[in-house]
Amino acid sequence: MEPRHAVLFEPLRIGPKVLPNRFYQVPHASGFGVLEPRTQAAFRAIKAEGGWGGVCIEYTAIAEDSEESPAVSGVLWDDEDAAALAVTVDAVHAHGALVGLELFHGGSRSENGKSRAVRVTPSQATSEVQWAGLAKEMELDDIRRLQRAWVEAAVRARDVGVDIVYVYGAHGYLLTEFFSSVLNQRRDAYGGPLANRGRFWLETLEAVRGAVGAECAVATRIPVHGGEGLPGIETEEMLRLIEMGSDLVDLFDVNVGTWPEDSGTSRYYEEGHQRTWTDQVHQATPKPVVGVGRYTSPDLMAEIVRTGALDVIGAARPAIADPFLPRKVAEGRLDEIRECTGSNVCIAREESLNHVGCIQNATAGEEYRRGWHPELFTRAANADKSVLVVGGGPAGMECAVVLGKRGFSAVHLVEARPRLGGRVEWVRRLPTLGDWGRIVDWRLVQLDKLANVEVICGRRLAASSILEYGAEIVILATGSSWRGDGVQPEARPAIAGADASLAHVLTPEQVMLEGKRAAAGRVVVYDADGYIVGPGIAELLAGEGSEVHLVTSFTVVSPGSDATLEGERLRRHLHDRGVRQHRGVTVLRLDETGVEGEDEFARPWSLECASVVLVTQQQSNDALYHELADDELLASAGIERLFRVGDAVAPRPISEAIFDGHRLGREIDAEDPGQRLVYLRERTQLG
Repeated sequence: MEPRHAVLFEPLRIGPKVLPNRFYQVPHASGFGVLEPRTQAAFRAIKAEGGWGGVCIEYTAIAEDSEESPAVSGVLWDDEDAAALAVTVDAVHAHGALVGLELFHGGSRSENGKSRAVRVTPSQATSEVQWAGLAKEMELDDIRRLQRAWVEAAVRARDVGVDIVYVYGAHGYLLTEFFSSVLNQRRDAYGGPLANRGRFWLETLEAVRGAVGAECAVATRIPVHGGEGLPGIETEEMLRLIEMGSDLVDLFDVNVGTWPEDSGTSRYYEEGHQRTWTDQVHQATPKPVVGVGRYTSPDLMAEIVRTGALDVIGAARPAIADPFLPRKVAEGRLDEIRECTGSNVCIAREESLNHVGCIQNATAGEEYRRGWHPELFTRAANADKSVLVVGGGPAGMECAVVLGKRGFSAVHLVEARPRLGGRVEWVRRLPTLGDWGRIVDWRLVQLDKLANVEVICGRRLAASSILEYGAEIVILATGSSWRGDGVQPEARPAIAGADASLAHVLTPEQVMLEGKRAAAGRVVVYDADGYIVGPGIAELLAGEGSEVHLVTSFTVVSPGSDATLEGERLRRHLHDRGVRQHRGVTVLRLDETGVEGEDEFARPWSLECASVVLVTQQQSNDALYHELADDELLASAGIERLFRVGDAVAPRPISEAIFDGHRLGREIDAEDPGQRLVYLRERTQLG
């Protein structure tokens, strides 16, 4: 360990418990909840094994009128829920970490999709999750009922061994609604002055502490600033509230605002961006304080703890990207830390698919159902074979790393371009996307450490060269490219006149890799993809002085960025950079004078321009595969197996291409590696 990092490994007393170090995986959703207890347990336990001193489970509902379906959260309503929770508690304790549980009520933001319960809130208000639906203003009976529910859930948590129980009041949920001078318009003892708006929280803390405080640490999670999404939450008032509750709390878990700011992407929020507000908390309390900020730098973490700004480094996304981050710091393996990209793919997957994932760490969420460990790899049964991986993009790099760690005698990774990275090599050079380069950087370090893997750049292999190469297993990771012929997704008509061999028509690769540039004058970037590339190219060209119009077939610019919590910020950012935005337009024709098409109501639409960049649809670079996919041809060359991974199979998000490469590397010695092995599923047992 570097001596300057030793402060991160000092134990810390939190009420009746002792945190073994200053690394704390804060509560965050996974999509597993109470429905997949073994998957949940393995996902959390891997962090404890990796050295996180505190490991929290996700938000856990205390009552049926705070039920999250169709999303999946934890629930703790009865003994069966407690039994499911115990599986995770025991798994985390096996590695010596403390277990935290975030007990919450969603207030007017509760989904209640299955319970169909009426939402409750301090003051009757429109519910964000139900059109034309209002939440009920809580009566005193509701207040007492939920306080009892908090206590009952805390007792159940204590009884199965939870170390830290939360009275959760952040992210716009029920307690935040009570705190807010805007959302809380009550005229009784729970509204009006700050002391009244904090009364429900203080009474709940006192009740929970009285029930379990001798055996569990009592934590609370509250915002110290309203940020962009929480009206009526002011730092000065929140610090006064923290002072009021200091004697009742063993650990303050503080954040800023709600999504997207609290989990801001690296595009718009730098590491530690919340410190302006969270560093003030010790003015109000001597109790330990944990805060988040997408911390991946051990030097910054140590500085924060050493100066007393925070006592504990909280992390959600960095702990997903690298569950073994603390252990790597302890062992001085700083170059091996798999740094979070801040892309928020984890959130997009959890929110839309109810299964967390990670663009950096393909094993996230797969620990139980596939048996994958982020740091451990078994020697492959066919490790004596030689392997050729063609293509050094995300899928090819990941596959080569896994094969190398599985002990293959010789793995050659051959890339046609001068550098590894594939599409990420140029995506990282788009404005605001620099941290996406961590995808390449971490894998470069891994490849350099594997003596059985040789990397060869600047060599394009034809089919004949592959047949003569001498490899027994060939894996094609040749990626994909953007179409320049006007073919569009979703069965839209092809764009007449689209031809990227012409001077006025460009593709993203031509702009980023070939240096092709738009003619002087107005440029249209036509985005039918809906994520990062269209806006990135538009901002790049605007920064070079072009008048840029970003035209999209979607009803909003970059709907994919809404899933990663950055859509609103992205659109405002483009506006500030001078990029004009046109929504709901399908381009149907183009020439050297402009583009024509129709709007969402099929009305004619046109715009004069000198050049058009087409961000329409990708296509697999699979010609090499089809040229080689002949059993007799392969056998004559001594090639026993031929596979393809990533975009060479079908263009997909980078996270899925990496997963594909990792999966093949893990299952390369299966009976048929081309077909995925069936993963374990958790099912409800009847009776």
